[in-house]
Amino acid sequence: MKKNIKFYWKLFLSTFTISAFTIGGGYVIVPLMRKKFVEELKWIDEEEMLNVVAISQSAPGPIAVNTSIMVGYRLAGIWGAFVTTIGTVLPPLIIITVIAKFYISFKENRIISSLLLGMRAGVAAVIIDVIIKMTKDIIKSKNYVSVAIMVIALIAAVIFDINAALIIILSGAFGGFYYNFVKKAGEI
Repeated sequence: MKKNIKFYWKLFLSTFTISAFTIGGGYVIVPLMRKKFVEELKWIDEEEMLNVVAISQSAPGPIAVNTSIMVGYRLAGIWGAFVTTIGTVLPPLIIITVIAKFYISFKENRIISSLLLGMRAGVAAVIIDVIIKMTKDIIKSKNYVSVAIMVIALIAAVIFDINAALIIILSGAFGGFYYNFVKKAGEI
């Protein structure tokens, strides 16, 4: 893949557009990034995107920015990470600046309050769609250890109300241990 000014511009426009027209945060942006970079542009494969999302989710900071950084770095190194970060951060920065300027007017406007309430339902649907697609991908891989980690993590979050950060850290630690020590030891 040739890394010229057109490539970087396309990378910037892709993340800028996704970020500008997505409401609901990182869990909504991530499936759109997947669609853009995996399905449309075919710059990243499905498994790698799952890995990028897993790493981005476990790193400190907003998942949308983390995923952008990882995708940009994967595609074009430091400059790619810089371009995708700017593309992802700029739209919310502009929007938040405008909202802050007119906060009181927005807060008291019944129409805007109703719109925001309706958008929450749409955001929830998109998040559920992501969950279903990622779950299908994990199950399709027939990697029973990953499926087990997923099920245990779900039970820990839903039934035992364990902090998501702790679940992510423990899942990552177990996955790292298993794939680097247990599975490799079996391959020797």
